[in-house]
Amino acid sequence: MRNTIIELKSADLTLGNAAASVHVLRSIDLKIDEGEAVGIVGPSGSGKSTLLMVLAGLERLDSGEINVRDTPIHTLSEDRLADFRGRNIGIVFQSFHLIANMTALENVAIPLELANVKNAFDIARKELQAVGLGERLSHYPGQLSGGEQQRVAIARALAPSPAVLIADEPTGNLDTDTGRQIADLLFAKQQERGMTLVLVTHDTTLAARCSRQIRVASGQIAGDSHAEQARLTTVSA
Repeated sequence: MRNTIIELKSADLTLGNAAASVHVLRSIDLKIDEGEAVGIVGPSGSGKSTLLMVLAGLERLDSGEINVRDTPIHTLSEDRLADFRGRNIGIVFQSFHLIANMTALENVAIPLELANVKNAFDIARKELQAVGLGERLSHYPGQLSGGEQQRVAIARALAPSPAVLIADEPTGNLDTDTGRQIADLLFAKQQERGMTLVLVTHDTTLAARCSRQIRVASGQIAGDSHAEQARLTTVSA
């Protein structure tokens, strides 16, 4: 039986102020187990990306709780939260977020150095080789294709050996073939390392590759394939 690695309890979040405020998440309860691959889907404005940012520790809840690896991260100071996130959660964004004046090797190594990780450049080199960029170590982001830039971003996310990998529309800026290659890489690394993978995507084909799909609508969980499967199992029994 798998252990719970992420748990949300009565998670509530409003963004914006006064008349411009939007109630983005509404009393969400959610458990994600170790080693799961979870796809979060839903229409634009449903709250799915905000939910992902909460799971990554990049958005603070107004009320409720979030526990990651048995740590109540909603109670942590900004410094302690950043340290926890750096050691436990890898993040891949749609827009890569690479530093333009740093090489691929530096983009992966510098965050490790800032976290006082020993042999940061050796680890970075190994991770880049593992995502097929062993010959691109000294290239700058502007010299790399979109798919190669996303591979650098994946190497950077994997370098601290996180227990959780968060991906926000990881194939959204890529053509179909390149996007498929990046998806293959993400799922391969998730299986290889036994990580928990949580990704937001508008691509139903990509979401279907996950072992679990969660549908978000109007800031609430409107569907969960695990809950549906449990219900069907109970009915058939």
